[in-house]
Amino acid sequence: MAFTKKLLAGTLFLLLTASVLIMGFSSSATKRWIRINQLGYLPGSIKVAVWCSKDNGKLKRFEVVDATTGVVVFKGNAGKSFGAYGPFKNTYRLNFSEVKAPGKYVIRTGKTKSPVFEIGADVYKGSADFTLFYMRQQRCGFNPFIKDSCHTHDGYTRYGPMPDSTHIDVVGGWHDATDYLQYATTTANATWHLLAAQRDFPDVFTDVKNANGLDGSNGIPDVLDEAKWGLDFLLKLHPRKDWMFNQVADDRDHKGLRLPKEDAFYGRGFERPVYFINGEPQQQGKGMNHTEGTSSTAAKMASAFALGSHMFGSINNSFADILKEKSQTALAYAQIKHGVTQTVSVVSPYIYAEENWMDDMQLAFASLKKYVTTGRSGYNDSALHYSALEKITPWMVRDTASHYQYYPFINIGHYELANQLEGKDKAEVLSYYKMGIDAVNERAAKNAFLRGVPFIWCSNNLTTSFAIQCYWYQKLSGDDQYEELMQANIDWLFGCNPWGTSMVYGLPERGDYPEDPHAAYTHLNSGPIYGGLVDGPVYASIFNSLIGIKLVDEDEYAEFQSDLVVYHDDYGDYSSNEPTMDGTASLVYLLAAMESKK
Repeated sequence: MAFTKKLLAGTLFLLLTASVLIMGFSSSATKRWIRINQLGYLPGSIKVAVWCSKDNGKLKRFEVVDATTGVVVFKGNAGKSFGAYGPFKNTYRLNFSEVKAPGKYVIRTGKTKSPVFEIGADVYKGSADFTLFYMRQQRCGFNPFIKDSCHTHDGYTRYGPMPDSTHIDVVGGWHDATDYLQYATTTANATWHLLAAQRDFPDVFTDVKNANGLDGSNGIPDVLDEAKWGLDFLLKLHPRKDWMFNQVADDRDHKGLRLPKEDAFYGRGFERPVYFINGEPQQQGKGMNHTEGTSSTAAKMASAFALGSHMFGSINNSFADILKEKSQTALAYAQIKHGVTQTVSVVSPYIYAEENWMDDMQLAFASLKKYVTTGRSGYNDSALHYSALEKITPWMVRDTASHYQYYPFINIGHYELANQLEGKDKAEVLSYYKMGIDAVNERAAKNAFLRGVPFIWCSNNLTTSFAIQCYWYQKLSGDDQYEELMQANIDWLFGCNPWGTSMVYGLPERGDYPEDPHAAYTHLNSGPIYGGLVDGPVYASIFNSLIGIKLVDEDEYAEFQSDLVVYHDDYGDYSSNEPTMDGTASLVYLLAAMESKK
């Protein structure tokens, strides 16, 4: 059914030009394709398509054709061959950056044609707001999508200083993905990105929703309404200075796809467990996780509270004051026992196996220095100290990593700190970003997609974060040498990849995007998950090793799978096709950055 819908939508759009109708058949018949960013290109941006072949064909030239008039507007040299990659025997990068005039175009090489794409100043317009749909849909407590409340009995405590199974009110926040677990670490990171998106790009977001997520205007940009939903939940997870909780529910949640409801999987009616941060190992399947301290989650909370106090200072003073206080107590909690806090599982071995925490401390000190404790010079020294302890986010110098081993997938603290520095200190911190980018770029330069991000679980989240790092580095340093690399990562998310599909549900509307994701709403025919960023391609070795994965339908992308990497638009594949809340929140920031470009 998903394929039929895609074919119909594609046919309607291709009627724009008779010449493009040939494309879908001729390119497939000759085993050659042209991959493009289906969302489109800004007039002044770098524009590169990728030509892919399953034969040993060579390419010398290509043409850009006006899709409306059929006039050739640009002829370019194909340049060097990048050789084999994934399922393809030969690949080329087709640079058509000289084409700047707004319009609809196709790229043509002999009988092979790309899908229609657009060049224009507004190709990203509304995209950041669009992705907020998924964030609202993931709300726990009152959910504006189902117009009902869920998980209203949460929850009972575990591992805390209070008597075990003490009830505490932690209703709120967002469901993590298709499951209904909730994590402080992902919530804090998502909340930070939403707050920063409004701070850095205040003219992007609209106000068409009320605070509860239902239609209506309340005088507050919708992105801040969403961020406050996250902040309110984080406040419940840190109800007093000596209490902090890390997780609501656990993997006993994984009973099958269902709509949000009052889950009774935990032996205490409709209550779910709430795991206290005690700095000690807690359950991971049949064993124990590797929690070492209190720093990673608590420091992320402190940063979100500090930025929140700034963003709500002119909107709600009393709320901003609470956030200021909580930012300081959260930072103190992070220093109770230095080390990482990992998540908990009961049934399976899978957790968010975070191992780094110094980046979180850096961001916390930089955030409080700027927004809460401006008179404390020691906070600057602490931020600089931690910046040197994790110069590069570790996955950037590796080709693999465990699930959420290095989280968040970008060192946000470098950006926040460098924004406050001058001279040698600023240059030093920015050099850390450059080292990470160079490490990824060394791998990327070897293939036509400029793919240097490893295909680990949630590779799309890493891709989004890496594009943001490139953006921040260019913004703060003025060095634009990585602009093509940044754009290639954005293009990847929207179709310039081996499968020729966008990785965001419903974006662009006319494009090929996931329509059978591992998501309860779509699978149970309850509605779309607009704006949701799916996990993304994984190494074939990872896919083949995971428990409980089985494709339900025929693989429409079978021709583009390889021994290197796979992606399936099939709800049975939770490794590559499940949308995530925190990845989508990061995408909100990235799209806001692109929408703000002129």
